[in-house]
Amino acid sequence: MTSFLQQAPGTSPAGADLGQILIASGSAGLLAVVLCALGYGHRTGKIRVLAALAERSEHSWLLRGLPGWSALPLRLALLSQLVTLVGLYWDIALRITQGRGAGPLANSAHYPILFGLFGLCVAGTLAMVLPVGEHPGRAALRLSGCWQAPTSGLLLGLAGFFSLLGFPLDAVWQRLFGQDVTLWGPARLIIIGGVSLSLVAMALLEREGRFVRTGRAETMRALYVRRGLLCGALLVGLSLFQAEWDFGVPQFRMVFQPLLIAVAAGCALVAARLWVGRGGALLAVALFLLTRGGIALLVGPVLAGPAQAVPLYVVEALCVEIAAVALARRPLVLGVFSGLLIGTIGYTSEYVWTAAAYRLPWSPDMLPEGVLMSLLGGVCGGLLGALLVRALRGELPPARVRRGVFAVALTGIAAAVVNGLVGAAPGDVRATVAIDELTSQAEVRIEPAPIAQHPTWLTITGWQGGALHVDRLTEVAPGVYRTNEPVPAHGPWKTIIRLHSGRAILATPVHFPPDPARGKPGVATPSQFTREAMPEYQLLRRETAPGVPSWLWPAASSVVVAGSLAYVLALAWGGQRIGRAISGPPCAERDQPGSRLATEAS
Repeated sequence: MTSFLQQAPGTSPAGADLGQILIASGSAGLLAVVLCALGYGHRTGKIRVLAALAERSEHSWLLRGLPGWSALPLRLALLSQLVTLVGLYWDIALRITQGRGAGPLANSAHYPILFGLFGLCVAGTLAMVLPVGEHPGRAALRLSGCWQAPTSGLLLGLAGFFSLLGFPLDAVWQRLFGQDVTLWGPARLIIIGGVSLSLVAMALLEREGRFVRTGRAETMRALYVRRGLLCGALLVGLSLFQAEWDFGVPQFRMVFQPLLIAVAAGCALVAARLWVGRGGALLAVALFLLTRGGIALLVGPVLAGPAQAVPLYVVEALCVEIAAVALARRPLVLGVFSGLLIGTIGYTSEYVWTAAAYRLPWSPDMLPEGVLMSLLGGVCGGLLGALLVRALRGELPPARVRRGVFAVALTGIAAAVVNGLVGAAPGDVRATVAIDELTSQAEVRIEPAPIAQHPTWLTITGWQGGALHVDRLTEVAPGVYRTNEPVPAHGPWKTIIRLHSGRAILATPVHFPPDPARGKPGVATPSQFTREAMPEYQLLRRETAPGVPSWLWPAASSVVVAGSLAYVLALAWGGQRIGRAISGPPCAERDQPGSRLATEAS
């Protein structure tokens, strides 16, 4: 699920094993049957286990003040997201170092991913099934004559289902188009997007549940920590899109990284400051660093994966906290102003941090485009975070304003993504390589020399040799560069020279093992050779299935984009519905016997 992740030699070129897909689908079907039986038993009073678990969750310190139909699904959903994230980063590490398995069950990292996604589906289903004898609030959806389910539960279940859909879709994608070697493959974006944005549904579930139980005993400390945890988890989820850069194997232009960091920071940190209160943005960052740092240690040293870097977000959180001193009462203005600070001061801080912690640091080659992308991402993310909190507070702006702001934010992010995808493919670029037979180090001459002057990156990168090798070349003369480490050009290693300059991302093959399963010859590595550079995606997708109609890829991608947009709009609809429902007095006050509101409602 990351760059350079091609199927291991000897596996089927057609894609994932259909038998494994059927096993995974059958397991999901069995889970659905069991869940339906439990839900039916709970709602008819014949099974008490769900009621007991929900009651127990109500009395936990962190979830106190929430009804069981909100507390139990929240606990399960947060745990499921953590398990999924561990599985996803482990999967990326395995594919970098070992290669792609032959199906959804061939990779050990897929099991925690599947369990986590199943957990999200179960959490959403429980939120819809559990309310018995208690009205789940004014935003509830009537599913039958006596069954009303919280809107947030439906959204959480949809998030789990949407993510889970990515698994069989990814297998079908591989069979149609051959191996897809990027984390941002359309089918994989479904998994990542569903997991990341499930936190929006969780936040709505917390708010919908608390609105029903307003007046019940809860401590402000528990509320502060609970909401900070949700915002920190949102920051972790949104940062998942940066995984290619964290490992040092991005397939896309470097300007995407400041954009993604700014969107995540703007959305999650503005939401944290407005929803949690003073210090909320810093609390979210602290929880983010604890979670992502723990995952990095687990996947790296413990599970023997490659090291990964983590964005800091500390300066961005301070910018949001300082801006909120004057603008906390004006959420949308705070979102814009915080985004501007994130896009400038935050960009500068992350620039320094990448030089210290990342395999591929930011470079002057990115200016000024990187700053512009960061500014646009920060402002759009800040607006989305502010809109989310206004829905959570029941303080939605007028319909025309909220729809306009939401459309502008989504359009801005989409425009930035399109800009990042627009590349260049200069011709007549070649690399002449001389490898020292004693040290296995190399001297590389790039022609024409100007294209390699001040590049965003120029590396020799190797993968699937049991480790990850990223060697940033050192310039020794105009157009001439030297490696700092021996070049991995033997055995199963797949090694290329990578050059990213301006809008161009080029690659020159150094070594590839033969692949008899696809009839692909290997790429030998003599002591001296000259080879043409090509657009990198052509080299990375050398195992693409032949004979695919040219119209099928954009058509299939359009279907995925349409589905993703529908998912985002569903979350927006749910937030708007809940925000309007809680804009009045709390249900606990409204339903008190003898109250004016209760009399009017009757």
